[in-house]
Parts: sequence; structure tokens; C-alpha cells
Amino acid sequence: MHNRHIQRTDIELLAPAGDWDCLKAAVANGANAVFFGVDKFNARVRAQNFTAEELPEVMAFLHGYGVKGFVTFNILVFENELENAKRLVEACIEAGVDALIVQDLGLVKLIREISPDFPIHGSTQMTITSPEAVEFTKPFGIERVVLGRENNIRHIKQIGDEAKLPMEVFVHGALCVSYSGQCLTSEMWGGRSANRGECAQACRLPYDLMVDGVQKPMGDVTYLLSPKDLAALEMVPELIESGVTSFKIEGRLKTPEYVANVVSKYRKAIDRYFDGQDDRPTIEEMRELQQSFSRGFTYGFLKGTNHKQLVEGTFPKSRGVFLGYVKEIRKDAVMCLLEAPLKRGDGIVFDAGDPTQPEEGGRVYDLRQQGQKTEGEVEAAEWVEIVMGRKDVDLDKIHVGDRIWKTNDPQLDKRLRASYEHEKPYRTFPLFVSVSGEVDQPLQTWWTDLETGMTIQVQSESPLQQAEKRPLTEELLREQLGRTGGTRYYIEMLEASLTGEVMLPIRELNQLRRQAIDQLEIERVTPPAYIHRSVDVYEDAAEKSTTQAAVQQSELTVLCRTLEQVEAAVATSVDFIYADFEFIKQFPAAVECVRRAGKKIALVTSRIHMPGETGYFNNILRLKPDAVLVRNTGALYYLMRRRLEHPGEEMPQLIGDFSLNVSNHKAVNLFLESGLDYVTPSYDLNIQQMMDLLERSRNDRLEIVIHQHLPMFHTEHCVYCTFLSEGTDYTNCGRPCEAHRVSLQDRIGMSHPVRVDEGCRNTVYNAIEQSGAEYLQQFQQLGVNRYRIEFLEESGDKVKEVVDLYERAMRGDITGTHVWRSLKATNQLGVTRGQLVK
Repeated sequence: MHNRHIQRTDIELLAPAGDWDCLKAAVANGANAVFFGVDKFNARVRAQNFTAEELPEVMAFLHGYGVKGFVTFNILVFENELENAKRLVEACIEAGVDALIVQDLGLVKLIREISPDFPIHGSTQMTITSPEAVEFTKPFGIERVVLGRENNIRHIKQIGDEAKLPMEVFVHGALCVSYSGQCLTSEMWGGRSANRGECAQACRLPYDLMVDGVQKPMGDVTYLLSPKDLAALEMVPELIESGVTSFKIEGRLKTPEYVANVVSKYRKAIDRYFDGQDDRPTIEEMRELQQSFSRGFTYGFLKGTNHKQLVEGTFPKSRGVFLGYVKEIRKDAVMCLLEAPLKRGDGIVFDAGDPTQPEEGGRVYDLRQQGQKTEGEVEAAEWVEIVMGRKDVDLDKIHVGDRIWKTNDPQLDKRLRASYEHEKPYRTFPLFVSVSGEVDQPLQTWWTDLETGMTIQVQSESPLQQAEKRPLTEELLREQLGRTGGTRYYIEMLEASLTGEVMLPIRELNQLRRQAIDQLEIERVTPPAYIHRSVDVYEDAAEKSTTQAAVQQSELTVLCRTLEQVEAAVATSVDFIYADFEFIKQFPAAVECVRRAGKKIALVTSRIHMPGETGYFNNILRLKPDAVLVRNTGALYYLMRRRLEHPGEEMPQLIGDFSLNVSNHKAVNLFLESGLDYVTPSYDLNIQQMMDLLERSRNDRLEIVIHQHLPMFHTEHCVYCTFLSEGTDYTNCGRPCEAHRVSLQDRIGMSHPVRVDEGCRNTVYNAIEQSGAEYLQQFQQLGVNRYRIEFLEESGDKVKEVVDLYERAMRGDITGTHVWRSLKATNQLGVTRGQLVK
């Protein structure tokens, strides 16, 4: 079926660019827009990126070809970086960038202070996965959102229908196993935060699966969290019809050949759809895609959740195209029945199933069929002897049954490079030229760029003369004015209305043409003008006055994950208890227990909110808790709307959790203005960044998590279902999570617990708890009076012991050092250190 309402021009193909070559490759191969990072403020610090000084040149290059340029500012911004952030925003406004892709809502607030009309796109790092989360962004004038990669086609359509905002969806490239914006692993273990563009890819590491404390034998499956790569080329028609307007390709760390390859394939697929041709990509196209980069292809979550298809678990890096298995090893060659074509010069690797060990591989030196050398390419489904370069491989280390992958195809790379390495214009644009004139008057010409609709007027320097021999004709004008070779323009239509027989020297016509083309170029690359106000980034910072009274009022809150913990917490002097249970059916018992003790209870929303899951919030409200711990903007929007629509109804207090990623005072203000009563700062802050935040924030409205197991991965990929059941999702998995406890053991022997929530999402928690007890007194002096302890698997007795230690520390009876040493916790708050602060 072809949706008649969608035009080709409604669909944007959005390509990544880590450097100039990638930028050219994207434009040359049909991208409508390109996204790239500037300096260090973006989620790919390891890409080369562009400098702020290069921005005008980059934007002029893109706009010259009618391509949009989006700058990725998709990281959290710390307090002491707001001034630099402002400078970058201003550079983007001046250079005429078409939009900023933003994660941090505090940065959104800053951009809106500087410019009310500069376009902002909500990054996938905002974790937007429901219509409610899209609605939350609307007051800030965010004109487009990049949905979480976990949304399937049905969700995408529902979000588009309900929220009526253009949607950008990832269609190709590496998948994060964790929800974007909700991964703290890399930060926790290496001080390299994914929310700061420095992801160290902890999901690509090997793990052992521990079930109820015992290691489960997994054979060669050790990459339990390493997803295959997303490739939705075959789904282009369905995606267009479900309302996706921007097709986004991942890969700012990839090569220009990769960009050329992937962009050209999706360009063809989109064009085929609108040309009404057979939509399906060819086998050849799919193979070429795999050749550029592939850990094996998957539709990700686009066709729904199928845990069995997302992670294969046997290798974490790009393999390329699967050629077949080693069937026999000869004196100087290996035999293989090919599953894909192969030729001399191709690079291959022999895969014995353990990617941690060095692998044999190199270039194909010769191919033999029936003992005879073959010069050309050997097709799939044919037997072949593969002869490698003499020094390239050790045949003794290759085994029958090893998989063979084609890792490199020099001919393909050469063809891809040829698409963007030439000097000629990558694209040309049609012009409509109108000409009029009469004797003794200059020749008047109007040139219209048919793509932009822009018209310019140019007239000849000298007047037209009476023609004696060759008068000007439409044909002659078309020939002379149409000599636009080497420029970005060609004349599609020309009409002339000349009075009488007139003439003009050829050189004047040539000069007129050059002048017109120059003017059209200038019009094309003139940056759009946005409103730009001067702003003091700290104007809205809170006034500071610290009194001893604040220290006296310090309050401890406790988050429990089992009923045993709730019962223990109720027995301490703590008055405010959070119940964060895996299953909602356990909530009523917790509410009853806490109420019986005359204390306050808060219930917790899940971290992710998908379309159609608002029933969860109603179930929470029905239990009439004193407060709700809000973990996503969809929940906040829903609860705030409920407050507005039912003004008489008694509503719980709303406390924003760490997952809202608040890391500067502007984000604190934005969330307080949006209706939160308290805000929890992000776990991405180290102690110095936390102190900077506290210098400028409303500290009486903050709650700091002072003790916890850091939640590292938060993922749609269910480890229980994938490895402990025959099923594919919650409908048929048999719920092994209700009977077993799973953890992932890393290479240094630490076992990280995996917990499931109501939506079957998994959270992997760090094995060792963290304590910020050492900083308690500093926080108290700055006027913070709410501190939270979070428990995970602790017994009731342990709960009492930990609460007692923190209460003594808050009173000043013991030191913070005493607390963390007693608990054998790590002495740090949130995370280790930020990379950009050095």
C-alpha cells in the first residue's frame, strides 16, 4: 500500500559525519541532512568532530547543496560549563545551523533564553518513548524528537498520531543495549560517561551468567549484552507509512566509505518507494551493507521485542559478510562452499568462536575451482579453494568448521570513494530563466532556483542594439546562458520575449550568466536569521544563605526493594519510605505496613514509559501514596495533567529521580517549574560538579542519594528471557524472573545483580555500593536537607545497621569516613570523575 499523503520531500534521510570526508560522502550519496558534533560538547567525543570556527564553512557547504546541518549537543552540561555551552549555542545561531540536537533540558532552557525561534530537536538521549514524553517537550518549542530505539513500529505510529510532532527514528547502525540517556556503566567503571559522549562500550565485554549464585554454562555465548547491528533497509516502506519523517543513520565514528554505502542504499530504498517500484532491497545491497560494518543484522525492536534475535552473544565486533564454513584444509588452501561471492584481494578472517583470542586472516591471494585458478569473482553456492598470502595465515591454526567472514572488499571501497572524491559538484539544481528586452534598453533576466523558489534579477551592462546579421533568439540565449557546466546549476526552462531583432555581444551574455550564478550561490548559502539575545547564564541562580537551622532539619529517606526492607525501615526513626518493587502487586502490602506505623510512603514509577502504559500511574494513584518518585518525563506530564484536570483531588507530592538527568541549576529550575516538589541530581555528577550545582540551586528542594548500588544498564533486553527460557517475550517466557536471581559476572569476578521491572525491563546494578557519607557535612552546610539511602538485596538487619550509621553521621556523632569504611562501600558519590573538567 502506498500512503498518498506523504510526498518524497516530506522524508528526510539523515546521515552521520565525523569529519569532512564523511560530510562529502553523505551529500554525494543523497542525504537530505547531516548531523555532526562540534568540539567536545557531543555524544561522540572520540570522533574528530568539527570546531566552532569551521561552522560557517560547514553550513555554507551543506546549504549550497540544499542539505540541512544539525549539530549534536546531546550530552549533559555541568554547572561550570554553562558559559562555554552558551558560546557554542551562539556560534550555531550565527552560522545558521538548522537545529541543535539536545539531551539536557537545562540546556533547552538556556537556548530558549538566548533565542525563542532557534530550532531544537530532542535527542534519543532524552529517553522519549511515549506520547506523554513528547507532550512534555512542547512548551519548550522542541520541534522534533528522536525516539528511543526500543519503540516498535506500532508505538511509532501511535506516538505520531497522538503527539503530532515529526519523528526521527534510527534505522541503521550500532545499537546500545541500554536505553540512551540511562546508561551509567561506562562512567561507573572507567570514569567515561555515556551521557558525556565517552561511552567505553561495557556492553561489548564478555560476562558469565550467574543464576542463583551458580555459573550457568553458556558454551561460546559470552557477549550477553552485545546487540547485533540495526539494519531496517527492508522496512523502509513500513516506516514511511507509520509516520517516520526522518531516517537516521548511526555512525559518527565510522569511515566515509561506510557513510557513502549506507546513505546510498537508504536513498535508493526511499526513492523506490515513491517511484512505486519493488520496495525490497537486493541480496547484493544487503551484502554490501554488511561489508561496511556489521555485527550481524537485526531489526532491533522495530518489529517488536524478540529477545532471541537481538543478541547472539558470540562476538562483539564487526564481522562483515558471512562466506561459509571451512570444509577441508589442503596443503596451501582451505575448501569452502560459498554463501556470498569472493574474489582475489578481498580480506577475510577465520572465526574459531573465541574473539578474545587472535584470529587468522588476511587477503585472498588466489582462488581455485576444480584445481584450476580462476581470475574473476566466484559466485555464492559454488565450491572454491581459498589460497591465502604465504605469510598471512597459519593453516595449522585453522579448523574444519570455522566460520569464514569477508571483512573487506577493496573494489567496493574504491567504488564508494569514487562517489565523493571528485571535484565535480555532487548535485545540480534546475533553473527557470526569463528574458526580455528591446533596442536601446539593457537585456533583463530573471533566474529562479526551482528548488528554493528564490529569484534574482540581472541586467546587461550595455543596451541592446539593432541586429544586423545574427539577432538574439531563444535558442541562442539557451545555448549561451546554459553554459553552466562545473557549477551547481542547469537551465531547465528558458522563455524570452524580445521586441524586434536585437543583439548583444557574446562576452556580455557570458558575464551576465556568471553574475547570475554567483548571486544564486550567495542566496543559497546565506544563513537563516534567528533571534539572538544576550544572556547571563547565572541570572536565574538561587541566592545563597546558609544557616545552622538547615543542618538541624536534615531528613533521611529510605528506598526499599523488598517488603522485608520496608518492615525494617519502619522500625527505624526514618519517616519517609519509598517502595520500589519489581511487581506492582506487592505495593499494597508496603503501603499498609508504612501507614500502620504512621509514616509516609512514596511509590515509584518505572524508569521507562511506553505508549499505552499509563494504567501503571493510575494503579499508583489509587493506592493514595504520600508521594510519587517520578523517573521519566512521560510520567511527570501525565501526573501534572491529572493535577490540572482534577484541582479538587488530593495529589501526592512529586519527586523527580536521578533518571531525569538533572546536572545544572537550569534543569533544576525547569523541573521545579514543571511541577516537581523535589529534584534528585543526576548520578553523572562527581563531587566537584555536585558542589558547583549546589552553589547555584534551590537546595531546599533537592534530595541527594547518599548511598546506593549504582543502576548501570537499563535495558529492554531481558537477560532472564533470553538465556533462561525458550520463549521470546513476556507472553511465553514462563517468568523465570519470579523464581530465580540472575547476575552478570565480569572479568574481575564481580557479580552485578540483574533486576526486572513491571515492564520486563532489566536493570544491572553495580556489585559494590557507593557512599557519599564523607560529603554530608558540606551538603548540610549548603542547605540540602533531604538525603536518600537506596537498598537492593540487603536483609532487614542490614537496613537497620546502615540507617543507624547515616543517622549518627548526620548528627555529627561519627565521621563520613567511619560510615563508608564500616560498610566496605566505595567512597564516592554518583560517579568517579568527569573527563571535561581536567
